[in-house]
Amino acid sequence: MPDKKNVLVLCTGNSCRSQLMHGYLTQSLGEQANVYSAGIETHGVNPKAIQVMQEDGVDISHHTSNHVYEYAAVPFDYVITVCDNAREACPVFPSSATMLHHNFPDPAKATGTHDEILNQFRAVRDQVKTYAQDFTQRYFS
Repeated sequence: MPDKKNVLVLCTGNSCRSQLMHGYLTQSLGEQANVYSAGIETHGVNPKAIQVMQEDGVDISHHTSNHVYEYAAVPFDYVITVCDNAREACPVFPSSATMLHHNFPDPAKATGTHDEILNQFRAVRDQVKTYAQDFTQRYFS
């Protein structure tokens, strides 16, 4: 088997969207890749992100919120930014990394009742899951 690929998912605070993507890519890529997630800031992993992923059978409760500079020495094959802010503030990565971008809504900014907020987290989770499945099929099949 060839060397594992390194995949970085980058967001603003590494608390929601990047954590969701990290969970799904880890699940779908298995031994094919090392998946990392980071932020241009660190806000801690959002408990609602953990909850909605558990509802879909993915445990991200052990994840940590990491700063992108912690991975400065990792030779990434893919860097996926999941919000416009991260793409604009993203540090420069070696040109060998394939840069991908999709701006997902930020569920941490959701308002409303507890159930309405959770439903917004679930909606973003489902969008992220679809993107992760498409990414896996396109680049790892």
